Amino acid sequence: MKSIILAGGVGSRLWPLSRKYFPKQFIKFDSFNRSLFQMTFERCLKLSEDLNDIYVVTNELHKFHVMGQVEELGYHDFDEENILIEPEGKNTLPAIYYGVKIIKEKKGSDCTVGVFPSDHLINRENEGEFINTINKGVDIVEDYLITFGITPTKPHTGYGYIKPSKELKNIGYVVEEFKEKPDLETAKKYVNNGYLWNSGMFLFNTDLFEGELRKHCPHVYNSFKLKDIKEIYSKVPDISIDYGIMEKSDRVGVIPLNIKWNDLGSFDAFYDEFKGDNDGNILFNENISLHSKNNLVKSNGDKLISLIDVDNLIVVDTKDALMICKRESSQKIKEVFNKLKGKNDERALYHKTVYRPWGSYTVLEESMFYKIKRIKVLPGKKLSYQLHHHRSEHWIVVKGMAKVVVEDKEYFLRNGESTFVKSGLKHRLENPGIIPLEVIEVQIGEYLGEDDIVRIEDDWGRN
Repeated sequence: MKSIILAGGVGSRLWPLSRKYFPKQFIKFDSFNRSLFQMTFERCLKLSEDLNDIYVVTNELHKFHVMGQVEELGYHDFDEENILIEPEGKNTLPAIYYGVKIIKEKKGSDCTVGVFPSDHLINRENEGEFINTINKGVDIVEDYLITFGITPTKPHTGYGYIKPSKELKNIGYVVEEFKEKPDLETAKKYVNNGYLWNSGMFLFNTDLFEGELRKHCPHVYNSFKLKDIKEIYSKVPDISIDYGIMEKSDRVGVIPLNIKWNDLGSFDAFYDEFKGDNDGNILFNENISLHSKNNLVKSNGDKLISLIDVDNLIVVDTKDALMICKRESSQKIKEVFNKLKGKNDERALYHKTVYRPWGSYTVLEESMFYKIKRIKVLPGKKLSYQLHHHRSEHWIVVKGMAKVVVEDKEYFLRNGESTFVKSGLKHRLENPGIIPLEVIEVQIGEYLGEDDIVRIEDDWGRN
């Protein structure tokens, strides 16, 4: 089996934890020692014959998170060409067909492919049942496009639903119809009538999938006849696999998944996964609370949290943003994210800590004319050879040893030593050592935006 992992989402309903440059699939939530993407990747390894039967569809912003997190799992031989970069997000159908096209080019026709979102949580104790259920579907992929339906644990208004009909070889059911996210009363009726939650996971034969795509969504099929991926994405429509194929085809089956599953699509979903106190409060920090029930509080750092006489609130506190809402309003958080994005506000894009392929940086303090960062460079990694038009930089090494290149000069800095790089000079910072390098960087200038970088040379091909 080949696997396609969809890893291009933003997770806007989990702002301010999830942001464009570091979305929820790459976050390591409390009590998990893996990100959601890493857990998805490891499940796919149990389904596929080898490491390079896994393909990840993402975007340029997240490519290096994918590479870094796969390496962190210890898989250093994962083929970078298996990371497929979409020029822009066009929903699930183009992303999936992009993966299918590459698999057919590399592996030939008539392959079995599983499609898995990278931001779903499946508990470790359920992984055996998950793997067994996915493998059962292989017996019917020659005749049906398979989706997997989660057996509901309660009426839920945040998921789409699937109505099953006649049985398929004692494995699954023919799909009678798909239903959009309902209101609560309709959700209760669906659960009582045996409907399943739509998980967004699929299994199919590549030839059957392509045939149904050509039949029901020819615009997508024809767009991918072009050679250049940027030209393809300029023409392909923004469309989901459900709307483009699954709701139209008469060759769709559903297999129930009787496991604990959660797409962590909103903060309200955390109540199904994290253990609360005796009053139903989920508090990730040290706390002293009085007469307060069913609240979720996540705060940055080691702050003491105190709740007094409040119920059903979500409070998320990060270094640069505080979000407070009623639990039943958690779906509206996306509106805040979209307003920030519309204003090009960096708080929709970045955390104070920003991850790069070479390591990370954390903004410690900033004003209009200066910015102070803590830069961490991983062993053997280096930043791009670059220059800035509008700012100078002062570097102070606080841990490890730095190799510095400024124009044609090369030198080393050790703990406590510093250097100054004037604006307009080409420069590079590198960690030649075996321990992480930490540098305090003080930027001074009339413009301090991250887009004031001219890259001359870069190990990761960034412009």
